[in-house]
Amino acid sequence: MVVESLAGFVDLHAAAPFVAAALAFYFLVEQLSYHRKKGPLPGPPLVVPFLGSVAQMIRDPTAFWDAQAARARKSGVGLAADFLIGRFVVFIRDSELSHRIFANVRPDAFHLIGHPFGKKLFGDHNLIYMFGEDHKDLRRRIVPNFTPRALSTYTAIQQRVILAHLRRWLDQSSANGGKAVPIRVPCRDMNLETSQTVFAGPYLKKEARERFEKDYNLFNVGLMALPVDLPGFAFRRAREAVSRLVRTLGFCVRESKARMRTGGEPECLMDYWMQETVWEIDEAKKVGLPPPAHTDDEELGGFIFDFLFAAQDASTSSLCWAVSALDSHPDVLARVRAEVSSLWSPDSGEPITAEKIAEMKYTQAVAREVVRYRPPATLVPHIAGEEFQLTEWYTIPKGAIVFPSVYESSFQGFPDPDSFDPDRFFSDVRREDVVYKRNFLAFGAGAHQCVGQRYALNHLVLFMALFVSLVDFRRDRTDGCDEPVYMPTIVPKDSCSVYLKQRCAKFPSF
Repeated sequence: MVVESLAGFVDLHAAAPFVAAALAFYFLVEQLSYHRKKGPLPGPPLVVPFLGSVAQMIRDPTAFWDAQAARARKSGVGLAADFLIGRFVVFIRDSELSHRIFANVRPDAFHLIGHPFGKKLFGDHNLIYMFGEDHKDLRRRIVPNFTPRALSTYTAIQQRVILAHLRRWLDQSSANGGKAVPIRVPCRDMNLETSQTVFAGPYLKKEARERFEKDYNLFNVGLMALPVDLPGFAFRRAREAVSRLVRTLGFCVRESKARMRTGGEPECLMDYWMQETVWEIDEAKKVGLPPPAHTDDEELGGFIFDFLFAAQDASTSSLCWAVSALDSHPDVLARVRAEVSSLWSPDSGEPITAEKIAEMKYTQAVAREVVRYRPPATLVPHIAGEEFQLTEWYTIPKGAIVFPSVYESSFQGFPDPDSFDPDRFFSDVRREDVVYKRNFLAFGAGAHQCVGQRYALNHLVLFMALFVSLVDFRRDRTDGCDEPVYMPTIVPKDSCSVYLKQRCAKFPSF
């Protein structure tokens, strides 16, 4: 019926050649535009109209990004080009070129986006998209969240959560007859509870936590989905979930402000942040000024969500790779166990203190090597706000999405980079953490370098210390089990399947 009606207005057969010509013209223009932007960079000779290589990226992200790295390496220029959903993209393998991107995050150069379609997904109140003095001011406000005193508060919380989950893992292992357990999802659940408790503390009630977990799962699915912002699609569900998550965290901010005004002791990251914030708000009010920037409840909730996003899947990745590496390297495992046992015993009835963590020098070296060897967030996408001359012979065009690869940087410079070798960060003679510092980009660089990296490394050290002391474990090794796959950060292909058994006589409780 519709076709018949249209036929009354348009001769479809006569129009067909014009439609075909228009499509051919669009295809030609797109190919010419792509080749003009690509210039001398290696990349596909032809790209699928509008979609480009997005199907390959979603179907097998690991293979897609490996292919980009191989092109950049083979060409010798450290760069590669491609096309994704109407956007020209540049992959950067070379560490020094990546540093140029990180050092030029500003309105007239590069905009950090965190995800190719991050602005739509993460919402407006986001630390990722800030620049200049505004960004510096906000980071100044964040500093009290990661002082030694604050980190000590978080250490106590982290241990309680880790212990509860390790107990649960062991019980589940016994219940299923000692079969191997994939720990990626259990690690993720543990990290979500840890992040919720460390960041939002007592303000996130049980019902809110349950809703929070469902919404965070929707958000994670949306990260890996096509950016179709229509009802019923995963991307739209993820956007709606983020809005709910931010509102929930905004309510928590309001409660924290109220308790900090009454002189309460900080119990979580939000409290440390709000201590200074409420003082600044009240001082401004006394002299008749509006509240300082970035002190609105929901806006702060958005910033707290940034912390959750940064801590959640990245930490899950690192914990899985740590377990895999310790199993693969019995000598490293033995040294970690010896160091931890010299400083702490499960029989002591006491938690591991922040001071004890600081003394675990070798375990800290293992944590840093885990992050170098398998950087969780392998790519840090930026958009070129303006044309930018990256090298003498190549200018990144305005609007291009640029992907500096911190993963590829981790395998440059360091001697024998494909070997897992914690001594590179432990030996006073080698001092590779200093000599090759510019290649260690797992936490980024420049103005947007990860502000919580000390917290992230402490969490990894604390987990390893408790795990190796309380659990005997063995990987269920199968072909390709340790190949990295994107979930959305990289994890072992088999989700790190392990056999678990209690190691200590009495499980600690504190």
